[in-house]
Amino acid sequence: MFKLKCDDFLDYDEATGTYSMSAEQQVRDETERNKWKTTGFTLLKDWRLYLMLVPMILVYVLWKYLPMYELTAAFRYGDFPTSSDRPWAGINNFQTVFVGDQAVYFWPAFRNTFITAFYGLLFGFPMPIILALFFNEVKSNIARSIMQVCVYLPKFISTVIVTSLAMALFAGSEGGTSVGVISRLLGKISSSQTLHDKLNDGLIYTTEYFRSIYIITDIWEHAGYDSIVFFAAVIAVSPTSYEAAQIDGAGKMAQMRYVVIPSILSTVIIMLIMKIGGLLSVGYEKLYLLCPGSTYGNYAVATVVSTWANNLSDPINQAYGIAGEMTNNLIGMILVIGANTIARKASDVSLY
Repeated sequence: MFKLKCDDFLDYDEATGTYSMSAEQQVRDETERNKWKTTGFTLLKDWRLYLMLVPMILVYVLWKYLPMYELTAAFRYGDFPTSSDRPWAGINNFQTVFVGDQAVYFWPAFRNTFITAFYGLLFGFPMPIILALFFNEVKSNIARSIMQVCVYLPKFISTVIVTSLAMALFAGSEGGTSVGVISRLLGKISSSQTLHDKLNDGLIYTTEYFRSIYIITDIWEHAGYDSIVFFAAVIAVSPTSYEAAQIDGAGKMAQMRYVVIPSILSTVIIMLIMKIGGLLSVGYEKLYLLCPGSTYGNYAVATVVSTWANNLSDPINQAYGIAGEMTNNLIGMILVIGANTIARKASDVSLY
């Protein structure tokens, strides 16, 4: 038995009947013996770099991992003061959310979440790519820099200000508020009494126009900043590829189609997978500001899972909100895994 074990890492000399250790095995043994010494030396030598990781580690521990304990509230009854005092309920809370008393509120909110996120992905995802292609065609560095700054700025504007601008532009005369600029313009050029009635209520507070306004403002807010990644991929395309296409007689549109887009396709796929991962994570801040209560006309289409869960302030019902949010996030995780698998099989490009 000992001979068999030695054969795994020692060389046997049949002539002398002895074992000897190869030079490669000696190096491996030396490395293994000095493993912790080498690690400690590396930490001391590059301690500044590792020190920079401490804030990030603390953020993940305090705001990502420790709050996970509260997820157990989805499996407890919600009529006790703290989650640790609540008795286990199993999947009863999920049953209440899916088919019980809360189903009449959860499923419309889930449908609104999916529709709003899908429209945002359908119309919002191509815009950064189009902007990146447009910036690449601007030859003047000064003009391109000015345009890039202009489209990046909305990303750094507070969500409260963005929603205030949207309400100011699309507000109606209901409640004594001043009519928004766009509402006033539409009122001048349209003779439809139905549209005038909606303008009076405010387009942003109508079920027909709320999603369109939300998607437009979301694209205005994020498209410019999101184009940075795609623009970096576009400018990395080799100039020789453009020259070869020009020799073959390709114009600007043909160069975009056959040179630029195939070159940045891997970046597009990675960003699309990441976007799909957040497909159902529609932030409640903006939606809550645009529709803070059930008295608003857009409540039927503006309520998503996050705002529905946020409105469950009663401790008895908070467990239902946590269960609904957990379901939402699990579906998002499944979408990421599915999109990544499809991308890996179809194009050999994937996130992991």
